[in-house]
Amino acid sequence: MKKKWMALLIGTSLALAACGGGDSAEEQTEGGGETASGGDAEKLFQQSCSSCHGQNLEGGMGPNLQQVGGKYSKEDIESIIQNGQGAMPKGVLKGEDASKVAEWLASKK
Repeated sequence: MKKKWMALLIGTSLALAACGGGDSAEEQTEGGGETASGGDAEKLFQQSCSSCHGQNLEGGMGPNLQQVGGKYSKEDIESIIQNGQGAMPKGVLKGEDASKVAEWLASKK
């Protein structure tokens, strides 16, 4: 019984983390600043990915990404962002946003 509750808790946590808290990337940041989708890759990462991969790419629920560019190309990373992999859901970022973040992460070697 405890295993079922733990699985439910973990599954719910993953789903909520992937949703990013309800604010869309198109909405303006606090203080009326630039929108994330019009901003840089690091801002996009912080809004959509850091809840699982950590503020400093150190990992958490998701893997460590500090040297991900040494393992995957920009195209590979973009494919993972758009199609998901393992527990990571597909479509966390799309289009140009996914491409910007993939390019930024590919430089992490």
